[in-house]
Amino acid sequence: MRNRADQQELAWHKRYAVRSGIEGTVCEFAHGHGMRHCRYRGPAKAHLQHILTAIAVDIERLSKRAPDESAPARTPTAFQEHLDQRGIPRLRSWQAVS
Repeated sequence: MRNRADQQELAWHKRYAVRSGIEGTVCEFAHGHGMRHCRYRGPAKAHLQHILTAIAVDIERLSKRAPDESAPARTPTAFQEHLDQRGIPRLRSWQAVS
């Protein structure tokens, strides 16, 4: 009952939204790109296969985006929020928007 009550809170929905996005990506890799089974033997070659597959998926996702469409704004990380609370400026290369 306590878990169901927690699920009604806005904070829980925000945490779950992040988790569901990650689970969707993992599911896409496992089922859509055959990442449950490696083509190669050895951890180094398997790691290389995973990295190359991730690059290919990123390129595929970017190619589906309209040319004038910018990346969606990301929420700041805990570290970025820590810096903001103390008034420490962020580097320009950080993409998150507060």
